[in-house]
Amino acid sequence: MAEPAAAARPTGPLGKPRGWVVVFLLTLVTLGIYGLVWQYKTFEEMKQYSGNGIGGVVGLILAIFIGFVNPFIMSAEVGNLYAAEGQEKPVSGITGLWILLPIVGSFIWLAKTQNALSAFWEAHGAVRP
Repeated sequence: MAEPAAAARPTGPLGKPRGWVVVFLLTLVTLGIYGLVWQYKTFEEMKQYSGNGIGGVVGLILAIFIGFVNPFIMSAEVGNLYAAEGQEKPVSGITGLWILLPIVGSFIWLAKTQNALSAFWEAHGAVRP
């Protein structure tokens, strides 16, 4: 009798936990350049870990040309990491709607999304620098 196939668990490397305040400050100091680097790294880390998602290159291209879509995509991908392990999604694509709230909305989105992603990495053994 054949054995049932085990659920595919991600086996890629863990991403780096980051603080949302650090991401904001580095983006501010570098006049937005770190924001692009952060988006590339974040999308790439999620893709390498799970095997799903758009990856760093596509994330960077979207950030440069139609950047307003990335908050929706990134929050959805972070939520999908949790869902793939049977956990409740702390963020989803809808979380991206926070960016529509002038000024403060971007901070709320960044805090929610980055905190959820950092918590995911830390729950799997990654250590915050």
